[in-house]
This record gives sequence, structure tokens and C-alpha cells, in this order.
Amino acid sequence: MARTAGTEAPPENHAAQGGDENVQRSSSRPDTTVPDLPVRRKRRIPPTVIVVAVIALVVGAVLTWLHYSTNESTDDAQVDGHINPISARVGGYVTQVNVTDNQYVEAGTVLAQIDPKDYQVRVDQAKAELAEAQAAANAARQNVPITSINTASQTASAQADIENAKAAIAWAQQQTAMARAQQAQAVANNKKSQSDLERYKQLIAKEEISSQQYDQAVATAAASAAGVDAANAAVDAAQHQVAQAQAKLVSAQASYRATTSAPQQVAVSEAHFSSADATLQQKQAALEQAELNLQYCTITAPAAGVVNKNIEVGMNVQAGQQLMSIVEVNDVWITANFKETQLRHMRVGQPVEISSDAYGRKYKGHVDSIAGASGSRFSLLPPENASGNYVKVVQRVPVKIVLDQGQNADHLLRPGMSVEPEVRVK
Repeated sequence: MARTAGTEAPPENHAAQGGDENVQRSSSRPDTTVPDLPVRRKRRIPPTVIVVAVIALVVGAVLTWLHYSTNESTDDAQVDGHINPISARVGGYVTQVNVTDNQYVEAGTVLAQIDPKDYQVRVDQAKAELAEAQAAANAARQNVPITSINTASQTASAQADIENAKAAIAWAQQQTAMARAQQAQAVANNKKSQSDLERYKQLIAKEEISSQQYDQAVATAAASAAGVDAANAAVDAAQHQVAQAQAKLVSAQASYRATTSAPQQVAVSEAHFSSADATLQQKQAALEQAELNLQYCTITAPAAGVVNKNIEVGMNVQAGQQLMSIVEVNDVWITANFKETQLRHMRVGQPVEISSDAYGRKYKGHVDSIAGASGSRFSLLPPENASGNYVKVVQRVPVKIVLDQGQNADHLLRPGMSVEPEVRVK
């Protein structure tokens, strides 16, 4: 808007009057006058850009929502694996250590050697004791049939002796009967002869017979008396034979009764053999144990893996003492502790993507199994929720995740490493 001269003059005069004063002031203090800057015009954002940005935000939000609704992840996870402790099965002096720390070994590799001399001596001693027991067992085995045959022979012999004794008794009894008959005949003849002699004595006194007839009667009487004595002796002899035969019968019967224990004798012989055979088996077992102890002096790797040793040459180790450990790096898995609220849709066999903190790599795997209880239930002091001051805490449940075939071919994953698994649950 244009201004008039009258209105603009006074300021000009005033400025002219104060010009010297302003010059003086400006010489005493710096000039703080801000120069005029060009005014920037605001640029208008095209509507197309706004629409694209809004669409990108919506798509990003949808994708994020879809990702987290179909995947479950946790950073409370680590690599697990088999760690095989190697212990000494026998005690002794360590003579060799064939491996170093962190060395990879195959199954069956000789790791260390314990001095085998003492155990070799025990093997030799066990072999000698086994040979002695073998000889004793063989003798006892052969004694069983010998005892059986001897007892059978003794039984048959005793039975034959009994039959012979009975036959001898019968024969002696017959001889006794014959002797008694002859005795009776001799007694009768003697009685007749003695009666005849008495008559001849009366006749000879009357001289009715000759002396020759009388002498003949006397001789006949004497002979008949002698025949009685002989018959009596024969009877005694026959009775003695009967007594002898009866004694033999008693002895044969006693022998037979002794042979009736033949089964017991065979059983005793078999028991001796069984005892000898048991001793043989015991010595055989002792030899096998001695040979095992000798083998245990050579310590080998039960599986392939990386060695972590705590043994040196010259150490005296005891049976059961841990010497080293072998980590099976070719057989590892992931133990992920998911919250219980994350297990709603998690199932065995679902695919998993594992991120390694150490190498920044991603591995493929799948859910192998879900633990039967929460991790707190396996702790040394499991929580007791029956107390008065109860605070609900979301529990974590261990989930075992197995790597797919060939994912850890370079064996970079080691037990204890931290990983982040992400399970696709839908």
C-alpha cells in the first residue's frame, strides 16, 4: 500500500537525527540483525503416494499378523546331544593316552591303555585252575558208571551167594536126615547085638554053644556099638554142615542188604560229579572274568565324537573313575522350552526353522516330541502350589526338535549352543 510524503517525513527526520547516535551504538556492540531468508513453499504429497503408503502399512500389518499367528518361536532353546562318559572298568597304572582334547575319533578307536601285566597273570592263574577243575570233573564223570557197574555186580553176586547158601542148607539137611536114619539103624542093630550077646552069655554058661559062636556074638555086639558111635558122629557132622550153610546164608543176606544201597552209592557218585562240574563252571567263569578284565585294560571309544579328556600317562585310576567324555556331534537335537500357551496348535512332525546364534545360519528340522511335564516338575525342588502365597507363572514345556537329514553335515552345532527355533503350527 503506497504511503503519502507527509506521513513518511517524520520518521525520516527522526532517523536522520538519531543517525549519529545509532552509529555510536553500533560501534560499541555487535550487529545482531538477522538477514531476511527466502520463504520455502510447502510441497504437497501426491494422493497416490499416500494411498500406496497406507496399502503398504496394511499389507505389512496383515503379513505380520499372519506370521505370528501361524508360527511359534522362542529364544529359550539350546542344542542338546549325547555326552558319553568314559570310565575305567578296572584299576591300574595308565601307560598310554592316544588322544588329545577336542580330537574327533571314530567308534572303536583306542583312547588309552592301562598296564595289563597284573591282569595277564590272573588270566594264567585262572587257566591253571580251570585245567585242574576239568581233570577233577572228568574223573568224577568216569566214576559214575564204574560205581553203577560195581554196585550191580555186587548185588548179583550177593543174590547168587544167597541161593548157594540156601542150596547148601538143603543139602546139609538132607545129609543130616540120612545120618539120623543111619544112626537109628545103628542103634537098632546095636540093641539086637547086645541082646544076642546077653543070650549067648547064658548059653555059653550052660555050655550049650561053642566058644566060637560066643566070640562071634561078642564081636558083633562090639561092632554094632561102634556103628552107633559112628552114626552119632555122622549126625553131628551133618548138623555142623547145616549150621555152616545157615551162617553162609546169613552172610550172603547181609551182603545183599549192603548192595541194596547201590542206588544211593550211584547218587553219591553223581553228586560228586555234579559238584566237580559246578566247580568247573565256576573256574570257567573266573577265567572269562579275568579275560574280560584284561580286555578292559584297553579303553576304546563307544561312539564317534569329540574327546574331552581328564587323564594323563602315569595316573593310577580306580574302577569307575571317569577318564574322559565323548560328545557325539553327529547326533544332536534342539531342546526348546516353549511357553505352555504356545503349545495350543503345536504337534509332532510340524516343520521348524532354527536360527543359530553362533553362525547366523538357519537349519531345517521338525518337532520330534513334547515332554510329558513342564521343566519345573523335573527340577530339584519342584514348586508347591498349595501354599498360601500362590502366584501363577506361565510354565515352559521342553519340546524336542530333530534336524532334517544333512542339515548338520559339517557338525558345527555343538551341545549347549543357543538357537532360536520357529515352529510353523498352521
